[in-house]
This record gives sequence, structure tokens and C-alpha cells, in this order.
Amino acid sequence: MSAKLVDYFNKQPRIGVLSTSNKEGRVDAAVFGSPMMVDEKTVVMGLGENRTFAYLQENPNAVFTIVEQGETFMDWKGLRVYLKMKEYATSGEKLDAYRRQVAEVAGEDAAAMIHASVTFEVGEVRPLIDMGQGWEKSI
Repeated sequence: MSAKLVDYFNKQPRIGVLSTSNKEGRVDAAVFGSPMMVDEKTVVMGLGENRTFAYLQENPNAVFTIVEQGETFMDWKGLRVYLKMKEYATSGEKLDAYRRQVAEVAGEDAAAMIHASVTFEVGEVRPLIDMGQGWEKSI
């Protein structure tokens, strides 16, 4: 992985889907535009008090999928970034700092909706369409 991955992951505007599952294997998928890759191994995002956050507390594994439409299906670009939650904060300076960052970009209302700041470790990165190519060829 490289700085190219960090730049691609953080490119705006972009929307992605965070997929999680609970300990029974029930799956959830939620649209997010805010996750930020702070380095090649770390993703940080804010979550509300919702199903995604509840599932991550039961099962720390997730996948963030970024999709960019192409002219034909084979022209679509994107990544599947496999994550594992390392920690979360529902109070304290880490959460307060994250809320301040969100308030600057998206406003106070958006910041107030954040229940937790969550830190993930990047485990694997795969292309959106895996035809045996490296991820670099998919972006």
C-alpha cells in the first residue's frame, strides 16, 4: 500500500458503503462519506448510536467499499478495504477533537450526531472488480 491508496481513499467527493455483521452473522451495509485514511494502515470515522456501531462492538471486522461509476461495468473503479476496529471513543478528547474536525467541514449539526469516533486497522485492500489485477490498476 502507498500514499496513492491514502489519496484515493480520501478523495472527495466520494461515497462508500461500510459493511458489518454482528456475532450471529446478521449483515448491515450503510452509506458513509466521512471515513478518512490517516495513514496506510489506519482509517478513522465517526458513527452515530446505530446498528453499524452496535455490530462493530460484537464483531470488529468490516469492509469499506468505494465505487466510481464507469461507462461500462468493466470501467467502474473502486476498492474494497478490509478493516478491523481497534478502538472507539464515546467520550473524551479523542471524540471531542473528531467532532471539532467534522464541525469545520460539515457543520455543528453533523458533529452533534456523532456518538463515537472509531479507529480501524487496514488489513487488506482489493479492487472493486477482482480480475486478478493489483488494486493500483483499478484506480
